[in-house]
Amino acid sequence: MARAYRGDRAGGRAGPRRAAGDLSRRRARVPGRPPHSLWRSAVTPAQPPLTECDREPIHIPGSIQPHGVLLVVDPQTRCVTQGAGRIAERLGVAVWAGQPLEALLGPVLTAAIFSPAGSLPRNVTPPHATEAFDVQLTHAGAELLIELEPAATPELMATILPRLEEGAQRFEQAGDMQSLLNLAAREIRQLTGYDRVMVYRFLADEAGKVVADDIAPGHSSFLNHHFPASDIPAQARALYVRNLVRVIPDACYHPAPLWPPRPADQPLDMSDCSLRSVSPVHLRYLQNMGVAASASFSIVKDGELWGLIACHHFSPRGLSLDVRNGGRALCGALSRQIRAWEDVSIYREKVRLQSYEDQIAADLQDEAAPEDFLPGQLPFLAEMLDADGVALVHGAAILQHGRCPETAEVERLADFALAQGAGMVFATDRLAGPGPRCDSPGQLATGLLALILSAEERWMLLCFRADVLQTINWAGNPHKAASADATGQLNPRASFQSWSEQVRGGARPWSPAEKEAMQRLGGLIQTAWQTRRIRDLNRDLLRTVAEKEGLLKQREFLLGEVNHRVQNSLTIISGFLSMQARASAEQPTKVALAEARHRVAAIALVHRRLYDAEQVQAVDAARYVDDLLDDLLGTVDPGWKAALRRNLTAITVPVDRAINMGLILTELFINASKYAYGGATGPVSVTLLREGDILSLTLADFGRGYSGGQQSSGSRFGSRMMAALVEAMNGTLQLHDTKPGLCATLSVPLESD
Repeated sequence: MARAYRGDRAGGRAGPRRAAGDLSRRRARVPGRPPHSLWRSAVTPAQPPLTECDREPIHIPGSIQPHGVLLVVDPQTRCVTQGAGRIAERLGVAVWAGQPLEALLGPVLTAAIFSPAGSLPRNVTPPHATEAFDVQLTHAGAELLIELEPAATPELMATILPRLEEGAQRFEQAGDMQSLLNLAAREIRQLTGYDRVMVYRFLADEAGKVVADDIAPGHSSFLNHHFPASDIPAQARALYVRNLVRVIPDACYHPAPLWPPRPADQPLDMSDCSLRSVSPVHLRYLQNMGVAASASFSIVKDGELWGLIACHHFSPRGLSLDVRNGGRALCGALSRQIRAWEDVSIYREKVRLQSYEDQIAADLQDEAAPEDFLPGQLPFLAEMLDADGVALVHGAAILQHGRCPETAEVERLADFALAQGAGMVFATDRLAGPGPRCDSPGQLATGLLALILSAEERWMLLCFRADVLQTINWAGNPHKAASADATGQLNPRASFQSWSEQVRGGARPWSPAEKEAMQRLGGLIQTAWQTRRIRDLNRDLLRTVAEKEGLLKQREFLLGEVNHRVQNSLTIISGFLSMQARASAEQPTKVALAEARHRVAAIALVHRRLYDAEQVQAVDAARYVDDLLDDLLGTVDPGWKAALRRNLTAITVPVDRAINMGLILTELFINASKYAYGGATGPVSVTLLREGDILSLTLADFGRGYSGGQQSSGSRFGSRMMAALVEAMNGTLQLHDTKPGLCATLSVPLESD
């Protein structure tokens, strides 16, 4: 069969189902729609399965349109390696293959082609040619592609620039989007002189719609008609983004093949060639429409293919390079104005939604908790989000407003939204369509906008939009877009008579601004909820603090009372011991009673420290030892005050250890004062320090040591008492004869086992 490669689809329509060629990965994304628009077909018609033609890559056709000449040049040798078109006839050379480029185009044009400046002269005539050409350069890998097309007349070139400036000014003065598109169709038709110019917009489902046109009298219009996505396949859309202008001067042309032929596995990539040949399927498509010549200008917005300006003429007609460049400039100005109008539409929508958000934010400042506030806001939220119905789900409770599905259906949709795991907001306008779907959602819930406030508590807001019945006007039956004949050759559809159908399956789409507003609304509610919880926690904390302060005051009173009673009791005991010591005639008894009084004083000191401290579980060992030594110095010869050296480190110890430590220190000091220097005074040092988790208390003198008669065998009461106290603390008491003197070191764990 005849080779049927897929070509660009001028005029916004062509051939059958989209192909899967090598360029499909550069497929242009379709930009978003304005809020609440119905800029999309509800159905993309099913297409018949297509054979090899469906996969034919359109960027390597191996031929050109015959109205120009193509030269393939090796930049290293500057020799022509391949060409297409009537080269010998139009350039006036008998032999061109393998010849230096300078022999064909002359030294001046050749030098300009290879000049780093990249500026090419216009309207040039090669040395042996009889006509003037405009020259374009492109690259295909390491090869240079030189295209020569008939040049425009100087008179035409002089009139284009003023026309472009006036057209761009009119675009800026357009009052709305539709007026802008109508102006664009008119300006392009005046510039090109074509019989029919259409502004063709791509829709979300890859179909297209004619949204504006300008037509010469006596020709038919496709205004507001839809065309199936198969008319412009993916690889063609990618090339429309890459090549902004495409011209077919004669839809009945015969392709001019590249010569000499290349190996099949080394085709020439002609993606950027203006002369690149078009698929025979597309040519038959144009012929079936009665179109003899076509041109298309891409409308690219933010790097995406927004649409096309499709031009049809009913007799052969070419476009010069200057006119093509002018049309491309007008489309650039058009795309900027389209972006501006869409930005205005989005801004207005955001301002409208912001007014609702501000009202909700103000109401959330009240004391009412969000879970109590939201039920009364459902009508307000339905108005804000243009929803047919709204449901609030909190645990097992469901509250509804407006046109909502049955309660069981709302339950199922809530579980479905939670299962999507899409974050705080999930939105779809086709629950039964492609992507995340919920089977049989019902006509009242085809569109779902869900706000997940708390997945753990199953707390969410569901907004519903009902299924919309649309009447779509197609340019011909879209279900018969292509067919294959008996030889297997693909033929495009031949009828473009208006064909209507009513379709369901989609709700009004949620706009980006509405989804963003829902996201912000969730943030407001969660912030208010967290603020309320923090406020409640603070209130509980203040109540707890007040209760604690009362308990502290009560504890202070009780401690004062206990300390008063204990101090009175210890004072009575100490006084009784003093009386007994004075009344006793035996010196050993007097000494024993004095030692007992010192032990009572050590315990009394701990109680005083507890009463003065902020906590009752522990005391500062350094302050306690310091005060205990001061009390002990008051009971001995005043000379000991100057002889005593203290090196005390601040250490917090439990009360029980402080009492035991105080009793042991009292016993050690009494022993030193009695035995170290034979009753006289002498230097004594007390050291308190911490080594890891061990408290170390050392009392050292420089007296007689063991030989002086200090106790060491544990035979006396004091020794037995100290041994018991040390054992109770799981510590050690080591006595070292330092010759001279005795060093007693108490080592105790800071924490009990």
